[in-house]
Amino acid sequence: MNKQRVVVGMSGGVDSAVTALLLKQQGYDVIGLFMKNWEDDDTDEYCSSKQDLIDAASVADTIDIPLEAVNFAREYKERVFSYFLREYQAGRTPNPDILCNSEIKFKAFLDHALQLGAHKIATGHYAQVREVDGLFQLLKADDASKDQSYFLHRLNQQQLSRAMFPLGKLLKSEVRKIAEEHNLSNYAKKDSTGICFIGERPFREFLNRYLPTQPGEMVTPEGEVMGKHMGLYFYTIGQRQGLGIGGGKKSTGEPWFVAAKDMQRNKLIVVQGHDHPLLLKHDLTAMDMHWISGNAPDIAQQYAAKTRYRQEDAPCSVSPEQNDQVKFTFTQAQWAVTPGQSVVAYDGAICLGGGIIL
Repeated sequence: MNKQRVVVGMSGGVDSAVTALLLKQQGYDVIGLFMKNWEDDDTDEYCSSKQDLIDAASVADTIDIPLEAVNFAREYKERVFSYFLREYQAGRTPNPDILCNSEIKFKAFLDHALQLGAHKIATGHYAQVREVDGLFQLLKADDASKDQSYFLHRLNQQQLSRAMFPLGKLLKSEVRKIAEEHNLSNYAKKDSTGICFIGERPFREFLNRYLPTQPGEMVTPEGEVMGKHMGLYFYTIGQRQGLGIGGGKKSTGEPWFVAAKDMQRNKLIVVQGHDHPLLLKHDLTAMDMHWISGNAPDIAQQYAAKTRYRQEDAPCSVSPEQNDQVKFTFTQAQWAVTPGQSVVAYDGAICLGGGIIL
């Protein structure tokens, strides 16, 4: 009998390495696929793709699976990076990792894997998939501190039907232990941070190459000028670092935070104190909604949602608005709700989907 073929997205990191190992142990016909998504200035200083490919090849060699490298830089630029720049120009703060998952890892990569005869694809994401009455659900990972369902909430039924997340029931510490026990060379490699194509480089310097800089004033809600900003693109709601603001006539001695952007007047609105009323919101409106089941949730029910990745789920209700927009109303005010980021809804452990905060 033919073994089912699974193509594993291998990044060079420990999570995807253990994913491939576990599937091989379970008897699948495993092929590793290394994706290169960025090549504008692929220098070793910031971009680790050369070393990542070496690490992925070393793991593939150890567990005895073939590894193919594929270049999706063109698709990435068209589908993810152009959106990233448009959002920044509009004054929003996008999350390109979410689009990278739905457009590259589970679209371009999935299409390529199917050409290789794959029955399923697998990644090292911490999440779970289950089928209930013919519908595929995306579930949180058992390791709550590592759960990545937030980043996968734009996947559709067809994508989930092909997806496997073997790490969904494991703790990160267990994953590293498995890697070490099986002599995988990257068992202690630190997790990558930073946006998928920017790496660890200075963000302001990177954006400067693609967007024109328009410095302007930092002002309080009352209009007092507190300093100069370098360009509204470079700031995000709730930002505290890098503002360079001293006292001011009415200073309370508390730290300053970015509260809003006035795009028309090119002014950055800053406030003092973490719990300033302008930083707290009881509701938000989201656009470009995507529901994993294909249907919007029942508006009579209570759900939970998060407005950023590293955040506890917050109880809320969901109601439709005009133009296919959706309003989320929270029981408790949410801090630094940021336009361009994603709000993702949950029913217990089930990720329902989400949209872009307006």
